[in-house]
Amino acid sequence: MREFTLRELVRFNGQDGRPAYVAYQGKVYDLTGSFLWRGGRHQVLHRAGQDLTRTLGQAPHGPELLEKFPVVGTLKGGEDAEDDRGEP
Repeated sequence: MREFTLRELVRFNGQDGRPAYVAYQGKVYDLTGSFLWRGGRHQVLHRAGQDLTRTLGQAPHGPELLEKFPVVGTLKGGEDAEDDRGEP
């Protein structure tokens, strides 16, 4: 499995033909096939390419929905990871 930093994860934002990945509690999920994540956005609150660990609590569902999607890697901390929005 691939390890992603937040700086790398932000590239997988579901836009311009790129896959839509999100991280949650250290796992990176591929949401590309979900019609609810087309264009890398889900509802008004969430965008692909981000760590949703802190913000998933705002959703009307829990993390069990993420478990239906493939895990493509893990999220690692480090010097490039400065916030949970995937921005340096």
